[in-house]
Amino acid sequence: MSNLSGFVKRLRDIMRNDAGINGDAQRIEQIAWMLFLKVYDAKEQDWDMDEENYVSIIPEECRWSAWAADDRSGSAMTGDTLLNFVNNTLFPTLKNLPVTASTPIKKAIVQTTFADANNYMKDGVLLRQVINVIDELDLSDYEESHAFGEIYESILKELQSAGSAGEFYTPRAVTDFMSKMIQPKIGEKMADFACGTGGFITSWLKELDKQVTTTEDKEKYNNSIYGIEKKQFPYMLCITNMLLHDLDVPQVFHSNSLLHDVLDYTEDDQFDVILMNPPYGGSEKAEVKNHFPSDLASSETADLFMSVIMYRLKKNGRAAVILPDGFLFGTDNAKINIKKKLLSEFNLHTVVRMPSSVFAPYTSITTNILFFDRTKPTEETWFYRLDMPEGYKHFSKTKPMKLEHFEPVIKWWNNRQEISIDGFDKAKKYTAYKTENGDIELRDSNGLVITNYNLDLCGYPHIEEEILDPMDLIQRYQEERASLNAEIDRVLADITAILGGGRE
Repeated sequence: MSNLSGFVKRLRDIMRNDAGINGDAQRIEQIAWMLFLKVYDAKEQDWDMDEENYVSIIPEECRWSAWAADDRSGSAMTGDTLLNFVNNTLFPTLKNLPVTASTPIKKAIVQTTFADANNYMKDGVLLRQVINVIDELDLSDYEESHAFGEIYESILKELQSAGSAGEFYTPRAVTDFMSKMIQPKIGEKMADFACGTGGFITSWLKELDKQVTTTEDKEKYNNSIYGIEKKQFPYMLCITNMLLHDLDVPQVFHSNSLLHDVLDYTEDDQFDVILMNPPYGGSEKAEVKNHFPSDLASSETADLFMSVIMYRLKKNGRAAVILPDGFLFGTDNAKINIKKKLLSEFNLHTVVRMPSSVFAPYTSITTNILFFDRTKPTEETWFYRLDMPEGYKHFSKTKPMKLEHFEPVIKWWNNRQEISIDGFDKAKKYTAYKTENGDIELRDSNGLVITNYNLDLCGYPHIEEEILDPMDLIQRYQEERASLNAEIDRVLADITAILGGGRE
C-alpha cells in the first residue's frame, strides 16, 4: 500500500459522505468489522497452507477474498447489490455461525465478533470505496503488516475522543509502564478481566517478546494471555489486535467478569499476573452483588473488579491495577473491607499517584496504580506522586502522556527514598501494623497513624483551575468532599485518642 500513513484519513474522507454514519464512534465501528474480516482472511490463507484439510467456519461466499476483493475487472459487487449482500447475507450468516463448546477458539471468534456488530453505511458505492482502501492492505508482506499494526494503534487512540468509546482505551504509555514494572517471565500467564481493545495484553506481549529465544518459548508466549471483555465493539477491536500480533488462538472472551460467584474460583481459575484498568464511575445491576460476599458487595464497578482480582491472583502472583482516587479514601463499608482484605492478605508494596489528565479528554478523574503481590500480608507501602513533566500544564490528545514521562518513578523504583518538596510529600513509606481488633493501620516514620484505611497519601498539593465536563465536575466534587470528610475523621480520631478515648 503506497500511502499507509494516510489510511485512516482516506477512510474518514469517504465515510463523511455517507448518511448512515453518525459520528466518530460509528465510523470506527464500521471500519472495525471490515478490518477484522480482512485480517482474518489473511490468517486463514496462512492456516490453509500450514494445516492439512483446513476448513473455514465462514461459508465460501462470505469470505473476504470472495466478496470484498476487487480484481478491477468490473465484476466486484457495488451499489445496492453490495448493500443487499452485506445486510441480508453476510451479517446474518456470520451472526449465526454454528458454534459449540468444541469449536476451536480461532474459529468461534468470528461468530462472537459479529454477534452485535452493525453495518451503518447506506451508500453501496461509498461502501465499495471503503472496502477497496482496506483491501489494498498487503498483510502477507511482513513490513507492511508490521506497519499496519502501528496504524491500528492510531485507530485505537482515536477512541479516546470518540464519545463514550474512550472508556475502552488506556494510554499506551501507562500500559507499557505497568507491564515493564511487573517484569513478565516466560511461562507466566497474565489476565485482564475487562480488557477493552487489548492494550495491557499487547504491552505484556511486547515486554515478554524480548525473552523469546526458542520454539518452546514462542509456544508459551502464544499461551501467555487471557482476556474478558463485556462489550461487543471493544471485543471486536481486541480480537483484531491479537490477530495482528500473530496470536492465532487469542484467548479473549466476550463475557462479563462480574457474573460469576467469586467464592467458586479455584486455583485453576487463577493467574500469575493481572494487569487491569477496571471500569470505574459506573454501576452494575443489583443482582451482580449476589456474586460477591456481602461485606465486599459494592455498587461501584472498580470495587467489584478489585475483589475479582484478589480471588483470581495466584499465590506468589503479581498485579498492577489502575483505580480512581475514590478507592483510596473511600470510607463506605465495602471499600473499607476490600482495602482490609488487600492489606491483610496481599502485599501492597507501591502506589503511584498519576496526574489528573492522563485519561483526557475522556475523563479528568485522578487515578492511581496499585502494585501488589500475593506473597505475604502488607508490611510496608510506598507512595510516589508522579508530577506533570516540565513544560506541561496537562495532557491532551495532541500532547499525550509518553513512557518517558514515567522515567522519574522508574529511576526511583529500585532505589527508594522519601522525597519532600516545598513541605509536601512526593514519596513516602508507611509501615503496616495490625491492631488488637484485627484492623490494619499505616504509620509513617514520625509515628503519624493513618486509620480507617485512608490511602489518600502523597497527593497533589497544587490543583490548577480547569474547566471540566459537568459530570466529571460532579464526580470531582464528590471525591474531594469524601477526601475532606476522611481527613476530618482521621484528625478527630487522633484528638479523641489524645484525650483518652472520650467519655463513656
